[in-house]
Amino acid sequence: MESAPAIFAGTVFALFGAALLLWTGARVAHREPVAQGVSPVASATLAALAGSGALVLGVWCFTRL
Repeated sequence: MESAPAIFAGTVFALFGAALLLWTGARVAHREPVAQGVSPVASATLAALAGSGALVLGVWCFTRL
């Protein structure tokens, strides 16, 4: 039962990271802004870094099982 929090956290991080990367990719592909009032390159880069970071955290949580 000690691994349940790691499984939960890893799942949440992985789902959030994948969804953020998918959403960012769709916005960039349609040439729509990722964030209003911000440079398109900067907002897409920051969102991609955040999504990648969340995926890395999810994988890290799964390696701790």
